[in-house]
Amino acid sequence: MPKLKTHSGTKKRFAVTKTGKVIRRRATGNHLLQKKSASRKRKFAGTETISGKQVKNLKRKLGV
Repeated sequence: MPKLKTHSGTKKRFAVTKTGKVIRRRATGNHLLQKKSASRKRKFAGTETISGKQVKNLKRKLGV
């Protein structure tokens, strides 16, 4: 059976940590920032871990 190719869009948006967790950036923090409050913008900063069944699908797309 041939190897599966890595999904290009997925590898740009997600990363796998050394412990195997999948992390992503939060959405809505790139544009139209003037009308968003400072507390709302702080919540967009940083990364978030993904849990549940989505992890299995993302790891398959990432080739892990």
